[in-house]
Amino acid sequence: MGELQLKDLYDGFRDAKTIKAYQKLIQEDAKKLEKNINIMEVCGGHTHTIMKYGLLQLLPENINFIHGPGCPVCVMPKERIDHAYILSMQKDVILVTLGDMIKVPGSSGNLQDARSKGADVRFVYSPLECIKIADENPNKKIIFFAIGFETTTPMTSALINQVITKDIKNILFHINHITVPEPMRVILDDETNTIDAFIGPSHVSVITGSKIYEEFPRDYKKPVVVSGFEPVDVMQSISMIVKQFVENRCELEVEYKRLVSYEGNIKAQELNDKFFERRSHFRWRGIGDIPNSALQLKEQYDYLNAEKLYESILPNEEIDDHKLCICGEILKGKANPKDCKVFGTACKPSSPLGSCMVSSEGACAAYYKYGNLIN
Repeated sequence: MGELQLKDLYDGFRDAKTIKAYQKLIQEDAKKLEKNINIMEVCGGHTHTIMKYGLLQLLPENINFIHGPGCPVCVMPKERIDHAYILSMQKDVILVTLGDMIKVPGSSGNLQDARSKGADVRFVYSPLECIKIADENPNKKIIFFAIGFETTTPMTSALINQVITKDIKNILFHINHITVPEPMRVILDDETNTIDAFIGPSHVSVITGSKIYEEFPRDYKKPVVVSGFEPVDVMQSISMIVKQFVENRCELEVEYKRLVSYEGNIKAQELNDKFFERRSHFRWRGIGDIPNSALQLKEQYDYLNAEKLYESILPNEEIDDHKLCICGEILKGKANPKDCKVFGTACKPSSPLGSCMVSSEGACAAYYKYGNLIN
């Protein structure tokens, strides 16, 4: 596809006339609602779209957004960040991870601090770049600090498969992959939650299929619409949710039908299942322990598992966030970034106190970057 064609494709999903048409449709249907609707957009990518394109200002007052926990960097606890920091400081180790990790604060500092102290920390777009790094540094241990939801897990699986197939001896893995449905369930099980419906992340659903959300309309009576990330996608998804309430329905629907199926990417799922199993427990930053919400390498791959091989130097104790940081309440949908006393002052992207200000998907980062659009 040529550059002009690709631009035209994106422009279609950002078209002002289409957005305003959905605005009118939502406003008309919202007049028929008997109560306010609180919609949680699970993924931080949706939060940024909502803020960047001023979608908040296009909606009637009886439709509200609640920001969710779908930012993998934001929910990574300090002790796991400390693992990355400690591993990066080991002799003859090159730590490789994704770019959002560079400024996430741990208890000893962040990976940018580690680099300033001489650690070899590298940031990549694709895990497969580790193979080139390993080939160029045969006397170093390359540790891939894997992070992300179901979206990025297959990329890690593909790297593991290549390491085994090519018998690469100097690549290890520290696995921090997490899953979406479990924190959604925990949030809904809290009787104080005010969520009426969910916008589900499309990139996760491309891999898993929309089937992972079936329980929420069925068991919790909360509609879910799986949405793309462009503003037209989000507005259409909101319209679909409002329409469900007007018609007294509670269903799982897919707005992002151009890529999301019910079953998902079966080959990717099979590759993940080959290497990974569920952790019985995993602590989410600001949320707490969520059983079966994260993945780990199967025991037969312990020889690739940096968490096992460096176990003696990696701490296990839980480390709390800064006392002034309310990221936990934001991730649980109980607070707004502007409720934080240090938002935009002591805590900002150049000097973050909490993880929600660090990541490109963090709610606080979205509010800071696009705050001029907020009423």
